[in-house]
Amino acid sequence: MSQFPETELILTPEKRVYHIDLNEENIADHVIVVGDQNRVSSISNYFDTIDFKTAHREFVTHTGRYNGKRITVLSTGIGTDNIDIVLNELDAAVNIDLEKRTLKEKQRSLKIFRLGTSGSLQDYIPVNALVSSTYGLGLDGLLNFYQNWKTINETEISEAFIKHCSWQGNLPYPYCVAASESLLNHFKNTTFTGITATAPGFYGPQGRQIRLKAAMPQLNEFLTDFNFNGQRITNFEMETSALYGLGKLLNHQCLTICVIIANRVRKEFTTDYIKAEKKLIESCLNKISDL
Repeated sequence: MSQFPETELILTPEKRVYHIDLNEENIADHVIVVGDQNRVSSISNYFDTIDFKTAHREFVTHTGRYNGKRITVLSTGIGTDNIDIVLNELDAAVNIDLEKRTLKEKQRSLKIFRLGTSGSLQDYIPVNALVSSTYGLGLDGLLNFYQNWKTINETEISEAFIKHCSWQGNLPYPYCVAASESLLNHFKNTTFTGITATAPGFYGPQGRQIRLKAAMPQLNEFLTDFNFNGQRITNFEMETSALYGLGKLLNHQCLTICVIIANRVRKEFTTDYIKAEKKLIESCLNKISDL
């Protein structure tokens, strides 16, 4: 069985995967990922017990139990580049023998939930509502760097989006990956649902303009107007496409649930960010503990 070289799989002296500082025993089968490090403790404060904590750079992890369910909460930081680190390293921690540097014979499939904040692109989705992502539409280009991504791509949606937007050829191919069907079915009756667009930045890639002018200033209007067989693009954020793409390639189940803190169509922003975050955490913890 071939070994993974030290340059490909970097470990700490304690034999934990380098960036996230974790090994298999630290990781529950149910994993919540969040962008903000401070949201980790906001979630773990609800736990009945916490049996493990670590922090390295922006990657903070707490593992404990909520209503008897063992759950890991891990911060990723912002962006698909950080999701690339976290998903690959989570998978390595649970599916590679870190002592021998070889693939384990039996593979674990994690259930990974992203709890995030997002902006709504539809006027019917109000501020403070929850949205489950049926698909991640990646404007970021990350998945294009991996073999076999076309086998999981929803090509009809991608091609319809390219045509709808007159997508510029110098921009990354907009890949599209579906959520875990079973996880989505578990959540969809308590949330809005729709396609989540994932951008590689907060300003120009999301149509915002301060001193620099966006190459596609009409991007938000294109996103709002897009309709594929009744599927609308409901919200815009910076992580879901990479989570869904890498998760599916690595055989993990993934679902994003976001609380809407801004409605980009109505130009409205939440008046109580803390209350909105609390709603997201409490609702999702209860649903996850039922799985």
